[in-house]
Amino acid sequence: MDQILNVLVVGLLLGGIYGLVSIGLNLIFGVVRIVNFAQGELVMFGMYGSYFAFTQMGINPYLSVFIIAPLIGLLGVAIQRFVIQPLHAESNMQIFATFGLLMMFQNIMLAISKGEAWSVGGTMGTLVWDIGDIKVSVVRFISFAAVTLITIGLHFFLKQTIAGKAIRAVTQDKRAARAMGINVERTYLITFGIGSALAGLAGVLLTPIYAITPGVGGNFILAAFAVVVLGGLGSVWGAYIGGMIVGLVEALAGFYIDPVLRSAVWFLIFLIVLIVRPSGLLGQVGAEEVGFREQN
Repeated sequence: MDQILNVLVVGLLLGGIYGLVSIGLNLIFGVVRIVNFAQGELVMFGMYGSYFAFTQMGINPYLSVFIIAPLIGLLGVAIQRFVIQPLHAESNMQIFATFGLLMMFQNIMLAISKGEAWSVGGTMGTLVWDIGDIKVSVVRFISFAAVTLITIGLHFFLKQTIAGKAIRAVTQDKRAARAMGINVERTYLITFGIGSALAGLAGVLLTPIYAITPGVGGNFILAAFAVVVLGGLGSVWGAYIGGMIVGLVEALAGFYIDPVLRSAVWFLIFLIVLIVRPSGLLGQVGAEEVGFREQN
């Protein structure tokens, strides 16, 4: 029984990591209607930024979030304004543009790091709480707690604030929102900035856990897409719940089947969801039709 509880705890904490990476991706898709392939590289920038803040300025990796997340949020605003927005009439080209950004960002960091894996080192990533016979990784628990607070915070932001209500209005009907005086382009900028800042925040929180390489974002983006589709395209709570499901499935599959096949199991679930319910568990029907809605 204790062994099973440990597996479930590992699965939930892993799900927190996946949810943390996915929530910004899902927010951007829900409003801007674009799958941002460069989201993983924004996570990577967050990890490198936290690393440099720690090694060059002595700032604790977690405290660096107050610097790194806003900077990457501004980068997201720039991407939306100067890359995505000029291609508003070509939605498929927007997707290709984000893939181009993925390659560019990876190669920039490859040139800087020379392909070497970096780490903040120390004992931070190895700290464990012993709760009876259950072992809980401290840094993974912090990620789990962070994604829970972020999900709750985003929920209230979207429900209670003027900017959040504008985002929801644009998500539901862009033409009607524009007719009511909402600046759709500014809403896109705000949304892309928030989604990018969340990616940077995820990178900062993951810095003590993973080695930092130019391709580290690719370790998360495939799982993030599975989480987004499973939970529901455009649903913040869907990303949270989807992350928990994917994390639990991966942990249980690794324990009961074969660790080599754990990713294959949740990709199988990913395919089944696409076939049976393309909108995901909490997504709105039709949300999956990216690239086919009028962009004007």
